[in-house]
Amino acid sequence: MVAFSIDLIAYLYTAFRNVFTELVAAIIILLIGFIFGRMAGKIILKIFKEIELNRLLKKTTGIKVSLAELISKSITYFIYFIFIIAALEKLNISAVAFNLLAGGVIIIIIISIFLSIKDFIPNIIAGIYITQKAFVSKGDVIKIDNIEGKIIDLQLNTIKLETKKGDMLFIPNSILLKSKLTKVKTKKSWKS
Repeated sequence: MVAFSIDLIAYLYTAFRNVFTELVAAIIILLIGFIFGRMAGKIILKIFKEIELNRLLKKTTGIKVSLAELISKSITYFIYFIFIIAALEKLNISAVAFNLLAGGVIIIIIISIFLSIKDFIPNIIAGIYITQKAFVSKGDVIKIDNIEGKIIDLQLNTIKLETKKGDMLFIPNSILLKSKLTKVKTKKSWKS
């Protein structure tokens, strides 16, 4: 009976020691991954801010998007993902966990893309329509509902209006098409 208990204790000790060692190794892999991912994201963000990527993008496309932050966060999360997979592999549960994790990441990416473009696409389509029909142009004075202003800039997704008080308003193109629009004055008769 004593020999059986010693064998059982030795077996449990060996089994738990292996599990504990694997668990500690997985935790260390996760910690290294999180540190490395965060550092890489900050370095990439700093590089993109040095080359002024957001300003260049706005200057070339006219669209204000914080692309530097988006890319740095994407790289950070990608590194996290790689190290999470490595930690799961260390625990020998990678196949099922990888499929679940990959499915979750894909769903999150799809939802994020959908939420980020749900307003962008209608504004772009409205901007194309406004540009093609040319019923308003830069310098026109328009009234949208109860807001009156001079069109300072016509972009693909927004119209920049200046009110008589000097306030600058950015109106999404989709709202411009949905609202009651009146062309008040021509370009030459507006007085700021």
